[in-house]
Amino acid sequence: MSQVLKLYGIRNCDRMNKARAWLDAQGIAYQFHDYKTQGLDEALLRDWISTLGWEALINRRGQTWRKLDPALREGMDEDQAIRVMLEQPSIIRRPLLDTGEQRYLGFSEAEYAAIFR
Repeated sequence: MSQVLKLYGIRNCDRMNKARAWLDAQGIAYQFHDYKTQGLDEALLRDWISTLGWEALINRRGQTWRKLDPALREGMDEDQAIRVMLEQPSIIRRPLLDTGEQRYLGFSEAEYAAIFR
């Protein structure tokens, strides 16, 4: 993987911390982008959606999802999801790892080990 790895998410997240600790322990260099503090580009979000799907990007287990109006949750479509993700990036499932060739959502040691073997 010659391109710089990018890890997207928010700093104060257990899954993010586990992914960052795993990458650090393996000596794998990456750039971390905290989209809660650094923002999220709409073109990049749309690119993620084209490869991963908006449904996969929405974290339905977190507080941000639970705080949404029930009518919005039940009737959410791609356009609404994009608006919500841009306004409240905490709703995006994390971490999102971009190797430059592939994108992965979530973290598990086994998956990361397979990606970097």
